[in-house]
Amino acid sequence: MSRPFVLGLTGSIGMGKSAVATMLRELGVPAFDADAAVHSLQGPGGALLPAIEAAFPGTTGPDGVRRQELGARVFGDAEALKRLEAIVHPAVARMREAFMIEHGSEPLVVFDIPLLFEKGHNGALDAVAVVSAPAEMQRARVLARPGMTPEKFAQILALQVPDAEKRARADFVIDTGVSLAETEAEVRALVARIREKNLPN
Repeated sequence: MSRPFVLGLTGSIGMGKSAVATMLRELGVPAFDADAAVHSLQGPGGALLPAIEAAFPGTTGPDGVRRQELGARVFGDAEALKRLEAIVHPAVARMREAFMIEHGSEPLVVFDIPLLFEKGHNGALDAVAVVSAPAEMQRARVLARPGMTPEKFAQILALQVPDAEKRARADFVIDTGVSLAETEAEVRALVARIREKNLPN
């Protein structure tokens, strides 16, 4: 039985990954968003709230996880972070499995994983697409975000695999340093190429 071609989508902060993920969805490609899955599990009424509250008392409330409080508990504490990941990761994996079952007859599905290389999530993927733009464009985009400072940006970049390395390790590079129409054309061509190769005979 054929299964979907699984494309991992990633890119450093400010590279336009969300815009590309939207383009893929508009082309009818099912996309699993790892961050959105975590938010739903930890948001108001989220399935993981009781387990997180039990492990880290006082870090949840009616609006879900209190991100600042939880962040303060696990930041810089490898053991605490491991405990949190042991709660979150299996739940996300179950959601991913359900997503794959739901879209099992599709020729192509996308896993949108921001920290794909950083966390070593590329094992179950058939290929990886990296979204990339010139460094000065990335910097301008990120510094335009509310509450962002050059210092914060530098801290985030320090935790991410450098863009050049991501591009070197990618199977496909999607350029968002060009016009939107050019990026859309690139995404369309990539989807058509993968679907063609993976359509059931």
